[in-house]
Amino acid sequence: MGTKKKIQEDVDVLEQETRKYEIVLHNDDVNTFDHVINSLIDVCEHTSEQAEQCALLVHYKGKCAVKTGDYTFLKPQCSKLLTLGLSAEVV
Repeated sequence: MGTKKKIQEDVDVLEQETRKYEIVLHNDDVNTFDHVINSLIDVCEHTSEQAEQCALLVHYKGKCAVKTGDYTFLKPQCSKLLTLGLSAEVV
């Protein structure tokens, strides 16, 4: 039983270490599609197709995860999106 508990503890630690975060972009009534698309291309390195799809999802669904990764990698990108006037958060 001790070995099984140790394995579970190791799995729990690995899950915490590999946890990915997301930048979630929220819909607003201020920014144009072009501004959102260009911002995603510039900040998140999206292709034009990816950025357009995300902009449409945000518009119709209210929000969309636009980037996944480590918190330390995503936080500056999220801050840049906020600076550009978009509504975003790292979750």
